[in-house]
Amino acid sequence: MKGGWVYIMSNGPHGTLYTGVTAHLAHRISAHRDGRGSEFCRKHGLTRLVHLEWFDTIEEAIVREKRVKAWKRQWKLRLIRQANPDWADLYETINA
Repeated sequence: MKGGWVYIMSNGPHGTLYTGVTAHLAHRISAHRDGRGSEFCRKHGLTRLVHLEWFDTIEEAIVREKRVKAWKRQWKLRLIRQANPDWADLYETINA
């Protein structure tokens, strides 16, 4: 089994949030940024990768994604601020 990523996309600091899961992070984020990802991201212009977490198995990542999706918005904002207080676009760090 290969691992997986849980990630959060946004359109800016404290903007609209989208939580997703993937085994191929760079490819999936590129798709979101190019408008080929989810319809929700395309509709809301979510091109900024603001949070990511690695899991050893895709199953663990899926469980985490479902938990985070069920959270209140304020909990998600706190999660992002803890690891990425400037809401930097982390896309460049995964393509370095």
